[in-house]
Amino acid sequence: MNINPILSDIKNRSFKPVYLLQGEESYFIDTIADALESTVLNEAQKGFDQSVFYGKDIDISTVVNAAKRYPMMSDYQVIIVKEAQELKWKSDTEELLTKYLEHLTPTTILVFCYKHGKFDKRKKIYKVFEKAGLVIDAAKLYDDKVAPWIGGYLKDAGWRIHPQAAALIADYLGNDLAKVSNELDKLMLNVPKSQEISVDDVERNIGISKDFNVFELNTALAKRNALKAYQIVDYFVANPKNNPLVMVVGQVATYFTKILKYHYLIDKSIAAKELGVHPFFLKEYELAARNYNRRKTFDVLNVLKETDLKSKGVNVPSNFNSEEILKEMVYRILN
Repeated sequence: MNINPILSDIKNRSFKPVYLLQGEESYFIDTIADALESTVLNEAQKGFDQSVFYGKDIDISTVVNAAKRYPMMSDYQVIIVKEAQELKWKSDTEELLTKYLEHLTPTTILVFCYKHGKFDKRKKIYKVFEKAGLVIDAAKLYDDKVAPWIGGYLKDAGWRIHPQAAALIADYLGNDLAKVSNELDKLMLNVPKSQEISVDDVERNIGISKDFNVFELNTALAKRNALKAYQIVDYFVANPKNNPLVMVVGQVATYFTKILKYHYLIDKSIAAKELGVHPFFLKEYELAARNYNRRKTFDVLNVLKETDLKSKGVNVPSNFNSEEILKEMVYRILN
């Protein structure tokens, strides 16, 4: 989701009387809540007119009573309920909150941070939230959307990043946006704004090997470069903490799924959009499709399915280790 318009409104001091920030992606929820916490009131005013509660420690009636108060030293009072999913959402207390939302205190900004799941949209109170203020659904990003998100995050801050560097970060860190944003902030501290962030910058500042990662393994397999593929496998085995077997197999499977999808595209001119990749990588997918025809790509996906089961201890001898599983996988893909 794009939360920039919401952040822009907050920066311009255009506030909603109530926010229901709910969903699986905590990063979006925290970013909006932090913006409100740091923007509405100055430090002197916060001591009088800002309250931060935690759902497991209070009840809804306490929140409502606080929301009905008027500010002492400013135009607004801010109430933020963190971990709001821990509140006891009972029918009687929900009715109390519903009545408040239908008759809002105009000087109160009430924020609910409802994490790790979605608020039940079937409840009457959900509709009241929507009518009274702003409701967001903070959904997790799909893996193929992380690299574009990285590019957008840096662009908004005034930096540029090479597509290969963005893909490398996405492949390594996954879709934990809090972790990704922390690493991007580190990059911006160490790379000049005038300079495009490269894979070398990523290696130096984040500690991701530019030569030995799943991204490079996929490239080696696409090119049928057996020597490089086995070198990467050896590196993974020597560094299992940073390259867990299940993650490696999953990312290779995602890559070959896109190759299969490429085979079935009627209009190859829209391949980048359909595959969810930067146009920079299309030549590699074209090469991979030539090296793995449809039948072979199906065979590879079957190999990866079997390897995934083995990585989880299914149908594998007790003395079979991750090195043997990975090397067998690469051998069967290439042959």
